[in-house]
Amino acid sequence: MAYSLNPSTDNCYEGTSCLVNKLGIYDEGKLSEVEAQITFAKAVMLEENPIEGNFDFEHFKKIHEFLFCDLYEWAGCVRSVDISKKRTRFLRASSIEEIAAKCFQKVGMGYFSNLSFDSFVERIAEFYNDVNYIHPFREGNGRAERAYFTQLIRSYGYNINFSEVDTDELMIATIQASQGVNDYLVEFFKKAITQKK
Repeated sequence: MAYSLNPSTDNCYEGTSCLVNKLGIYDEGKLSEVEAQITFAKAVMLEENPIEGNFDFEHFKKIHEFLFCDLYEWAGCVRSVDISKKRTRFLRASSIEEIAAKCFQKVGMGYFSNLSFDSFVERIAEFYNDVNYIHPFREGNGRAERAYFTQLIRSYGYNINFSEVDTDELMIATIQASQGVNDYLVEFFKKAITQKK
C-alpha cells in the first residue's frame, strides 16, 4: 500500500494506516497478504473471462470492482482523497472523473488502430503513463491497470503476460515516465508485448 495519506480521515481504521475492509482485518501486513491472494485469484479469473466493455473509464472501474469487491466497499469507485507514493504525486481526487473520461475516450476514437508495432507500443506506454498518473482508486491501481492493459493489448492482436515481467523494472519505468522520461516505459512494453500465438 504505502501511500502518503492522513490515516485519521482516509478510509483507515482509527489509529492505524490499515484500510477499512469487509473482512475486518486491522493489521496492514495481514490485509496486504489476504489482498494479494484474493486479487491474484480474481486476476486469473479475468484471464479466462475478461469483463466485456469498450475500454472506457467505466470499463476500467468495472475491472477494479471485480478485483477488489470482496475486500472494499469502494471497489470500482473513484477515490475521494489525494494520494502520493514514492515522491510521485497523483492527480487530485477532485479532477479524476473529468480527466479520466477524456483520457479513456481516445481509446474509442481509434487511438490504437492501424498502427505499426513501434507506434502501438509508444501509444500504449503513453496511455499507461496517463492512467497511472490519474491513479483513480484508493488502492489497487497497478493491479487494475495490468488487468485492463492485458485485455486492451490483446484486443489489438498482441499479447502481454504481466506475470512474466520484472515488476521492479515496470515500477522504475513508471516513475521515470511520471517525471517526463517515457523512453524506459516504451522499452519495457517493447520487450513485454508480443504477437498473439
